[in-house]
Amino acid sequence: MILIESKRKKPATILKKYPDAILADVTSGAPTRLRELSPFYPHGGIPVPFSEGYTATCVEAIWQGLKVFEGCDVDTSLFQNDTMKGLKRTVRRFGKPLGHRKGVNGKELLSYIEARKQIYIPTYKWILENKVYDIIERLREASKTNTIVLLDYDTNADVENAKKPLSHASLIKAYAERIYPYGESIASKEKKSSMAKKKKKAMKEDNNLQLELFND
Repeated sequence: MILIESKRKKPATILKKYPDAILADVTSGAPTRLRELSPFYPHGGIPVPFSEGYTATCVEAIWQGLKVFEGCDVDTSLFQNDTMKGLKRTVRRFGKPLGHRKGVNGKELLSYIEARKQIYIPTYKWILENKVYDIIERLREASKTNTIVLLDYDTNADVENAKKPLSHASLIKAYAERIYPYGESIASKEKKSSMAKKKKKAMKEDNNLQLELFND
């Protein structure tokens, strides 16, 4: 079973609710390889949607770079930011947001929700399938016999809810459970993972299991 909780909660509070759970931090500050699931992690070589010839370091760079404001259009320089910092483009600095441009040179501006569906979700799905598939396989296997609690700063799993940021942990959960938003993931075809060739590590009963599962 995979669940989602706020990273802002104390671990003790979460474990009181789910005593046997494994807490899996999937933010950029995670101490294990799970940090690679963060939209801020600089994998590099990520195709920018609707933008032939353009790639970016991370999902967040694409999401922020394609934003259009009253005082500023797209910012392709963000595509090369590999620091996990300085990626946010704010209303205070650039003015009222007008939408996301559908591609670097596109004419169409997408609404916030449409941008989620056409830019953010497909881009995040791309890294799950091309950069961190082995981690997803580990999560999927571990969740068969354990309660895995994904820790994220945002917990909104409703793609249609524009009032709250979309939780990337919710996309991890949906993908691992083979119910990715708006269509099946290619994982449903039982894609072979390199992890299947490795010996399974012995599972501990305490919460240090996260370090065993995702630290290499």
